[in-house]
Amino acid sequence: MNAGRRVRQGERPTAGANIPMEDTAATGKPPLAVIAASLRRERTRAGLTLTEVAQRAGIAKSTLSQLESGTGNPSLETLWALCVALDTPFSRLLDPPRPAVQVIRAGEGPAVSSDQADYQATLLGACPPGARRDIYRVAAEPGHQRTSDPHMPGVVEHVVLSAGRALVGLADDPVELRPGDFITYPADLPHVFRALEPGTWAVLVSEHV
Repeated sequence: MNAGRRVRQGERPTAGANIPMEDTAATGKPPLAVIAASLRRERTRAGLTLTEVAQRAGIAKSTLSQLESGTGNPSLETLWALCVALDTPFSRLLDPPRPAVQVIRAGEGPAVSSDQADYQATLLGACPPGARRDIYRVAAEPGHQRTSDPHMPGVVEHVVLSAGRALVGLADDPVELRPGDFITYPADLPHVFRALEPGTWAVLVSEHV
C-alpha cells in the first residue's frame, strides 16, 4: 500500500488480512473474528488445551470454545483473564493487521465493555515488540502549521486530539481531527500538525522501533 494514502475505518484491511467487515473497528464492538484467531494462535503458542486455558482463566470450557469459534460476547474481564492465562498482552487479542495510516474517529475502534461497571476500553494502537514510546502533550494555535521533516526510519506517531480541531498526518494528505479522534501515521515521511481552532491540544505518542 502506498504509505501516503489515507485509510479510514470501514475500508477493507491490507492484503492478507482476513477480517469480516462487520468485525472491523468501525463497529465500535469487539472484533470477534480477530479475537477468535488471536486466542487460537496464543493457545497454540502456549501449548495448552482448551480445558487447561479455561481452568487457568476461571471460565467455562464452553465459553472459551465459543470465543475461539468467533461467537459469544466477551467482557473486558473475561479477555483479561484469558490474557493472564495465556501470558500475552491484552492488545495482542484485538490488534489486527493495519495500514500505514489509520484514522479512528471518536466513538469508533475495537471496544470491549466491562460486565462490572459502566466502563469501556478501546484499543487505539498496540506497541510492537522491542519498541519504545515517548508521550507528549501538544498545544497549538491557528496560524502557521507545524511541518516536521522525516524522522528516523521506522518511527510511527500516534495522535489523539483532546480539544479544538486540527489537520494532522502526512504532509501531502493530512486528516481533519476533532476531539476524541485518533490517527497513526509513519513519521519517517514529512508530516504536519495545523491547529484550526484556538485552544487546540492533543496527546502525541512517538514510537521508536
